[in-house]
Amino acid sequence: MTSSLYMFLLISLILTSLTNGDAGLIQTTCKTTKYADLCVSILHSDPTSLNSDTKGLALILIRVATANATATSTFLSSQLLTTTNDTTLKTVLKECSHMYAFSGDALRASVQDFASESYDYAYMHVMAAADYPNACRNAFRRYPKLIYPQAIASREDELKHICDVVLGLTDHLGF
Repeated sequence: MTSSLYMFLLISLILTSLTNGDAGLIQTTCKTTKYADLCVSILHSDPTSLNSDTKGLALILIRVATANATATSTFLSSQLLTTTNDTTLKTVLKECSHMYAFSGDALRASVQDFASESYDYAYMHVMAAADYPNACRNAFRRYPKLIYPQAIASREDELKHICDVVLGLTDHLGF
């Protein structure tokens, strides 16, 4: 009876460690970033994070940031088709769409930098990706009659926050 109990506890312990993976690494690593809760939330939503090292965690976050930038670019392009005939607004939305596309390109370049362990270049590309949305906000500022839409502002903040988390992780990767 006692050996059965020990066997049950041992199997339970093994199964628990297999399903939890290295959740401790996620917690510890995310704690060092500017947006720890966002980091943990994103990484816990991706099952591959449990088997990832810090570099792998950064790549997961880059994948999420790239999806955000691409979705925002697509959203802005769709707004071109559905907005009024305001040519100024259409011009600004087109510029914004391009900026988010460039952001996605910079994030894809950072993946290659991570693969070659060129972390300084990866850092630079992620910083650029976070900065491209500023050009969109500035485009709206050039035209005082245009109001920067909250839908774009929210997407901008989310992308910048994810990029900040990636930058925080990159700091731990061999500079």
